[in-house]
Amino acid sequence: MNLINWDRMEDALAPLSDKQKYLIACLEEEVMKTDVENYNSPSSKPTDDSLNQQQHDDDNKQIEKIETCRELLKLYATLETKCESSEYTRYSNYLEQLKTRRDECQSLCKNIEDALDDFAQLSRQYAIVSGKTTSLHSATEQLISEQEKLNDLVNQIGQYTKYFKESNFIMDKLDSPSLSVRSDTFIDITEKIEKNIEFMEKNDKFKEASSYLVKYRHCQSRVINMMHNWIMSLLDEATKSILNQNEDFSELNHQGQTDSSLINTPDTIMALLYGRFQQILPKMRPIVNIIEKRSYKRQEYDSLLADCHQKYLTKRGMVLVPSVQMGLQSAKDKYNGDHCSHVRHACSLLLHASIDEYRLFYQFFDKKTSALTEYLESLCTSLYDSLRPSIINIIHLETLAEICCILRIEMLEEHVHNNMEALEGFGNVCLQLLHDAQERLVYRAHLYLQSDIQGYNPSPGDLAYPDKLKMMEDIAESLREEDRQARIKKISVTSLVPSVIGSSNESLNLKQEQQQQQKHIAFEPLMQKSSVSNSPADLHGMWYPTVRRTLVCLSRLYRCVDRPVFQSLSHDAITFCVESVENAKEKIQQRSTEIDALLFQIKHLLILREQIAPFQVDFTIKEYSLDFSKVKTAAFGLLEKRSRLFALSNNALLEFLLEGAPRMKEHLIDSRKHVDAKLKASCQRLIQHCTDIIVEPINQLLEQSKQNNNNNDEVIKIEAQQVAKVVSESLRLIKFRLPSIQQSMQLYLANKETECILFKPIRNNVVGIFAQLSHFIYANYSTEEQLLIACPLPEQISIMLSSTSLSHGKSIENLKSPTSTQPEEQSSHNNNNSFADIVN
Repeated sequence: MNLINWDRMEDALAPLSDKQKYLIACLEEEVMKTDVENYNSPSSKPTDDSLNQQQHDDDNKQIEKIETCRELLKLYATLETKCESSEYTRYSNYLEQLKTRRDECQSLCKNIEDALDDFAQLSRQYAIVSGKTTSLHSATEQLISEQEKLNDLVNQIGQYTKYFKESNFIMDKLDSPSLSVRSDTFIDITEKIEKNIEFMEKNDKFKEASSYLVKYRHCQSRVINMMHNWIMSLLDEATKSILNQNEDFSELNHQGQTDSSLINTPDTIMALLYGRFQQILPKMRPIVNIIEKRSYKRQEYDSLLADCHQKYLTKRGMVLVPSVQMGLQSAKDKYNGDHCSHVRHACSLLLHASIDEYRLFYQFFDKKTSALTEYLESLCTSLYDSLRPSIINIIHLETLAEICCILRIEMLEEHVHNNMEALEGFGNVCLQLLHDAQERLVYRAHLYLQSDIQGYNPSPGDLAYPDKLKMMEDIAESLREEDRQARIKKISVTSLVPSVIGSSNESLNLKQEQQQQQKHIAFEPLMQKSSVSNSPADLHGMWYPTVRRTLVCLSRLYRCVDRPVFQSLSHDAITFCVESVENAKEKIQQRSTEIDALLFQIKHLLILREQIAPFQVDFTIKEYSLDFSKVKTAAFGLLEKRSRLFALSNNALLEFLLEGAPRMKEHLIDSRKHVDAKLKASCQRLIQHCTDIIVEPINQLLEQSKQNNNNNDEVIKIEAQQVAKVVSESLRLIKFRLPSIQQSMQLYLANKETECILFKPIRNNVVGIFAQLSHFIYANYSTEEQLLIACPLPEQISIMLSSTSLSHGKSIENLKSPTSTQPEEQSSHNNNNSFADIVN
């Protein structure tokens, strides 16, 4: 069948789809591209003939039509051959290129092998030359190192031999008579000697090193001896010049050729004692520096330095001790009888002398030594010898206390503690003097407490209570009245000034006058307060002598003695003071009222309690006693166990010795608590006594009723009229005795809070007794009898007592401003609180 019919436009036998046609077109384009690439390849450039032939073939293709299957297959085979040939052409061209490159590489490899052979030959030649050069360099370096070693050995030998060769030179120089210690040659020789000795000691294995070491040590001893003699001669010359100058001054003064006041001036003495040594300082200082530097390494120089220290201090003592003793004697003669000034001046003299000596010593020397402290302490011993005889003979506590303050505060705390190194010896002497003064002070304080406090015999004026207080109150009142009259006169004089001024300013001046008057009136109570701010009992001079002496003594001792000693003394002083106040209270009670005596005791115990509060010490001391309570029990046990006196086990005698031995007991005694206990007992007695004198009839009535009730006979009833009489008598006593009690409290205590604290339990006791009386009346009497008795209720009694207290307070306010007690109340608020605890 004809193949053309397969793909006809109409009625095709084998029609192709659009996709198949698209694929065939793409295949055709690819084939065309392949043919074009083959024709246009670099290896085979197309010629004009080939192009014509190709165009002719294309035309034939376009013209020829494929009608049979054979033609199609033939054409396909032809196209396939062309494709294969075109593809192989590319590979063949690439193969030709590869062959060309292979030939080029083979040629290059041959050239490289030839170059490598040339390089190998050069390397072998270089190795030969390098080996010869290295061996030559190594030989050269070895020769140079050997040469350096030989040079070092030569130098070392030269350095070592130098130490041996210098011995003769040094010995010759030391033998030279013109050699001076201060010369540079001498200093260089000493340095060489030290270096050579150090070298010989380090290299003791060298030949003849020991013999040369002996030579150099001999040279060293000669150098040290020269230094020693030269320094000693300088110190001797300076000391001799000072002593000769003193002898010349003394001789001239004895002959009357000079004025002693000009010779003994402080400037002359300072120039003499310190100027001569200052002159030798530039000469001596360089040599001392050499000795001090070498003293840390050489024992010989350390011994030389110690000798220099000792010689210097000895010479200073020779020239200074006589002057110090003379100054102390002068101070003793000048302040004869004034012990405090004597102590202060003498201590000041030694204080400045110690500081000056310390400074002068360290101008000569740098290395510290304990010999300086010993010297300064020995120098200050003259102070101790001068002051101690006068201190141990002082009998006045004030003088001893002031001396203790001078030694402890002015000298030790203010000076010694701030300059401890320079004043250590002075401080030791001052401390010894302080201990002696404290010991004397404690002894005199014991005698003072026993004689002037415990054994004090009061004069009638000391016991004139309350007369002396009332007299002082009257004097204070008269002074206040005089002051008030003076202020009134001053105001009246200022009021006359406006009459002199013109009428135009009269009204203005009158207003100013009124304002001034109001101002004076406003401040008048405050001025009154300033003059009567305290009760006469609060004045220091109005205190009982033993109380005043006790407090003065404690205030003196507080800063002068140690705390344990002060605690012991304060315990004795407070105990003696409380006993003396108790004795004075009994004597006042004999010549006056019991209320005055108790208030006297309370007031002075309050003063004592308040004044010892600022002392920052514990007033508790320890006392020891033997407890024999177990001895009796052990003795009875021994009697019961008589059968076992000589038993080996459970020996009764041994048990008695172990169990029956007395025990040591420790007791803590607090002086403050002792004062508080005495104060509490006095307050309780005062409260009870005041209560008794106010409600004494009621107490008797209640006591009588109790006795009647306790009788076995028929109960005897007290008549209502008698009870009414007792009630009226008690009310009268409240009205008349209570103000006097409060006035006495005001006179002695002069403190509202303290008065209220004491008055409150009195009021409570009175109210309580009236409550008992009311209960007794209600239980034993009828209503009519109760009306007849007319006993007030406890509430009414409380109001009556309060009104009486208020009326008394108003009478006091006429003399004292209400604000006048405020500073006192604020200052004693804590004391009043503690006092309230004691009373309650």
